[in-house]
Amino acid sequence: MGMPTRTGLMSITGLPGQGPVRVGIPIADLCSGIFLAQGILVALIERETTGEGKWVHTSLLEAQLSMLDFQASRWLIANEVAKQAGNDHPTSIPTGVFKTTDGHINIATTGGAIWRRFCQALGAEALMQRPEYQEAKARSQNRKALNAEIDSYTQHKSSAEWIDIMNKAGVPCGPIYSIDQVFADPQVAHLGMDQSVKKKDGSMLHVVGQPVGLSRTKSTIAAPPPALGEHTNEVLKEFGFSAKDIAALRKARAV
Repeated sequence: MGMPTRTGLMSITGLPGQGPVRVGIPIADLCSGIFLAQGILVALIERETTGEGKWVHTSLLEAQLSMLDFQASRWLIANEVAKQAGNDHPTSIPTGVFKTTDGHINIATTGGAIWRRFCQALGAEALMQRPEYQEAKARSQNRKALNAEIDSYTQHKSSAEWIDIMNKAGVPCGPIYSIDQVFADPQVAHLGMDQSVKKKDGSMLHVVGQPVGLSRTKSTIAAPPPALGEHTNEVLKEFGFSAKDIAALRKARAV
């Protein structure tokens, strides 16, 4: 939690006025690891040219500042302090979450052309004629009223119906899944992100697959993670403990 709080990440997450909200994943840990891996690859490529190695550095703080992306740029370029925007996109309106008969969907209407296609697909051509919604700036200033009007349309069809309609109209949209629904999705199944590996007792363990694929060396899960304490004896032996010492430690329940 330390790094996201220092970087301001929690100040732009959540609903307006709600107070700081954490991101739902360990984003600082994950992103810093990804950036470090990228840095190592760059250093290896550079070594092929110069023949010299180098240290590669990153940190949780640097990673999160980079992940602030355009929110950080808004401050550095225009001195704009980004606020919590909830499910709305901070600058592109209307983009966010809208009600359906069986849940919610995400819809993104960036730019005037997509806004017009969206209104036509929604059956709400009249919205295009309203002065408060005709220009992007006006839609941003009147986002609450506009979102409420869009909800009044979307709540009369199911998520699947709207996604089909919007896709055919060329309007970016998508379902909002729970975790179990994510892995039931046909595209997720096609990508093989639910991978299984056999444990020593013969049972199968399901794990998340790798997000990067290589054409000649397909990623597979080689073995299950070790059980708690599975390699204790090997580790103690490497540190110089004899078999007798290890047995004594086990008898004393020290390990």
